[in-house]
Amino acid sequence: MEWRDEGIILGTRKHGETSAILEVMTRAHGRHLGLVRGGRARKMQPVLQAGNRVDLIWHARLDEHLGTFQAEAIEMNAARLMDSAIAVYGLQLLAANLRLLPERDPHDALYETLALIIAHLEDAEVAGGLVARFELMVLDELGFGLDLSECAATGTRENLVYVSPKSGRAVSRQAGEPWHDKMLALPMFLQRGAALNADLFAVEQAFRLTSFFFTRHVYEPRGVEPPDARSGFIAALRKHHAVHGTSKGDTAA
Repeated sequence: MEWRDEGIILGTRKHGETSAILEVMTRAHGRHLGLVRGGRARKMQPVLQAGNRVDLIWHARLDEHLGTFQAEAIEMNAARLMDSAIAVYGLQLLAANLRLLPERDPHDALYETLALIIAHLEDAEVAGGLVARFELMVLDELGFGLDLSECAATGTRENLVYVSPKSGRAVSRQAGEPWHDKMLALPMFLQRGAALNADLFAVEQAFRLTSFFFTRHVYEPRGVEPPDARSGFIAALRKHHAVHGTSKGDTAA
């Protein structure tokens, strides 16, 4: 068995004295693991860093085997990302979300979006919004997507400010007002066609929204805890905005 693809490195772990097990998100083969012989050698260590984009050749005797990777660098992002706590935690959170998907299950849209996010992950003004949108995509790929296109009660596409915790559908301000204390906030930037950047308050609303549905549909049924990287990422965003001031890219609902 053999294939060639490009991938973005999610992580590595040691294997034996000289090798490493590489975890990548590939364009056509989903999240995939493989053994890199000599992966702990000095010349390979800079290549096998999380966030780097690599050209991969995978070999195995049978399809279900771990197999081996040959990896060559295409884009060295790790050094740039390591200088930013937001980027480091953001990359860890992206990887944790991708690990919720079945291994070797192709998700080409997630791969393309991951590559786009990594290009901007150290930019504190857009990183929070990008990662929050990515979480909505992962929920959708898992079969628990939210419908934020129109009001569940009236069908209107205007003034959508809530999400129903029961249905996962958007609700307009007027329709949801009687139950506003039971509704989840829908920040404007998550709506189709909205501007990408969002202020810290809107980003935190977005993560409360995605966290609610991840917990209900994924974490609790699987008996797992939310990734530590989530709180680390939000804390890094808060620290940045405390030092530099909060941008006003979005209006809170």
